[in-house]
Formats: sequence, structure tokens, C-alpha cells
Amino acid sequence: MRDADNRSAGAPEFADPVEAIKFYMAERGLQQRDLAPMIGSRSKVSEVLSGTRALTMPMARALHRHLGIPAEDLLKEPAVPVAASENEIDWRRFPLNELAKRGWIEKRANLREHAEELVTQLMNRAGCPQAVAALYRKTDRNRANAKTDPYALYAWCWQVLAQANKRDLSVNYRYRQDDDQAELMRQVARFSPATDGPRQAVAFLAEQGIAVEVARHLPRTHLDGAAMKSAEGRPVIGLTLRYDRIDNFWWVLMHELAHVVRHLPATDETFIDDLSLASGADDREKDADDFARNCLIPAEILQDSGVLANPSPMAVIALAQEVGIHPAIVAGRARHKLDNYRLLSQFVGTGEVRRLFTR
Repeated sequence: MRDADNRSAGAPEFADPVEAIKFYMAERGLQQRDLAPMIGSRSKVSEVLSGTRALTMPMARALHRHLGIPAEDLLKEPAVPVAASENEIDWRRFPLNELAKRGWIEKRANLREHAEELVTQLMNRAGCPQAVAALYRKTDRNRANAKTDPYALYAWCWQVLAQANKRDLSVNYRYRQDDDQAELMRQVARFSPATDGPRQAVAFLAEQGIAVEVARHLPRTHLDGAAMKSAEGRPVIGLTLRYDRIDNFWWVLMHELAHVVRHLPATDETFIDDLSLASGADDREKDADDFARNCLIPAEILQDSGVLANPSPMAVIALAQEVGIHPAIVAGRARHKLDNYRLLSQFVGTGEVRRLFTR
């Protein structure tokens, strides 16, 4: 490589090689698989982009030659130390008994003795053997409960990705960032009045290339849902259904879908959501809240309906019919807005969702 590239005027500066690679991938519309000839294999690409494998000189030369990434950017020190040592992981801290009980890992006579092997198998099924490093990356971007056990949380995320990897979405991967975000959201909401609306919505999103996986929350995760990417860069939504109500299902699904269409294309972060918490300091959480609410019930229509001033059953049904959504969504919105969770409880559909996803 040349000593220094002549950076064009106005060209962006990058904190580290990974940031530069991701920028040039996005600029050229490349997927991780497109980098395999330059880096060596899909697994190596995934590890380089996650920060768990150091960029070698041959890799850097190939990226410089084929993508035109400036040499000085490829030679910078990583902003995040490469690969936290696996020896630092206390594999026995994963909820092994619960994972084995659910069939997420293999049952063994002494789980603690085989913890590393079994959890690594789960990670491999998730398509992210590089995910070990994620345990050591602190972030204030997650809407996660302070009492969350990170070992349980990551085990849940890997299970969601492992389930998504069983789906063949490659042929139907049609979602693009420049699609009409609001229209996609509203199309999903239109399935809500049907008795099996949740299942229809999940099937519809699969046709768009967005996997939605239900995995019951693990103890000490305090989790409603998450939005993340697979190793191939495809969007995956995970739902726990910890509150088995129709109104809660649609709120969590639409919130995570808002992350998928508005925030996930620009980042490899995983959005972890305990939606009983306020949106906090991350503007993207507030944006997902606002966008999801407005796609379900436009603010001006809600205000004009009089449901908040007079939250009667007739008003709920009338607004639901006007917007074309399930009355549970209207009731849930009114209960939250008025901070009265005894109100309209006959509409929220308790016990009506999990049974739709029972295998």
C-alpha cells in the first residue's frame, strides 16, 4: 500500500478501520458476504466487523485495492480492543439449567463442566461466534433494566438469532431502507383486527425479509423485545410475550419494527427494550416510541376522537373501526395516556397471544 492516500476534500474521517469498512460497504450497498473474497471467509468478515478479529495486512491491502479505502484509515488502531479473551468469560454464569430445560442447549449430566462447549454451540447456531466480545462492550443505548443479567440477556439474543437462522429469508429479502417506512408499519397494523392477526403479521414481515422470533424471556432479563441483525445483516425482531395481552403484543412489535426501519440500517447495535421503562437519553428510543404510536393511531385522530376525554367502550370501538386496528390497541393507548391500567381491561385481550405461538 502507498504510505498515505490523498484523501479527497470533504472525505470523512474514521475512528478505526471497522468504521471505515462499514462506511464504504454502506456507500456501495455491499453485504458482509461481498467482503469474503477480500478477507477470507464470511466468518472472518463477521469477526472483523464485530471487532473480534484483527485486520491483517493482506486483508487491508485487498480492501484498499478493491474498495478504495484510504490506507491510513485501515492502519489505525481499533477504537475497541480486539476480542476480549474468552478466558475472561465465566461460562458457568449463563443460566445453564434453564437453557437446557428449554432445549436451547444440550442436556448433560454436569452442565457446569460443559458450559463453555454448550454455550459456544448456541453462539454458533446464532451465527455469531464473535459475540463473546459483546459481553464486554458497555453501552448506554439499551433500554434495559439496571438489574438485567448480561449472561442471561445474551443467551436470549443468541437463541432468537438461532431461531431466525432456521428461516430461509434469502429469496424474499426485499426490505430496503428507502422503502416507505410508515406504510410498511401501517400494513402490519392492519392485521391486528383478525383473531390470528399476530401470526399473520409475523408471516407478512417474513415475506419482507424481516424475521420475527418469539422466545420466552429468561429470568433476570426484564425484557419485552429486541431489534438486531443476523450475521448476514438481515433484520431480526425478538419478542418475549412476557405480558400476554393483545395490546402489548402490538405495541412491542411496532416499537421494534420502528427500530428496524429507522435505526437498524445505520448501525450494528442491538436494541434491547424493557418498555416499562422511559425512553431515557437515547433519542432513537423516543423516536421509535413516537413513530410506532403515530403509525398505530395518528395523534390528531386520537385527539379528535374524544377517547381520552371520555374513554367509554363505544368510543374505543368507534376509533378502532375508523383507523382499522384492534380495539385492544386503542384501549392500551388510553390506559397508558391516562395512567389508569384498570380502565378498559375488557379490551386488552389477556391470554390471547402466547397460544398463537405455542409450538
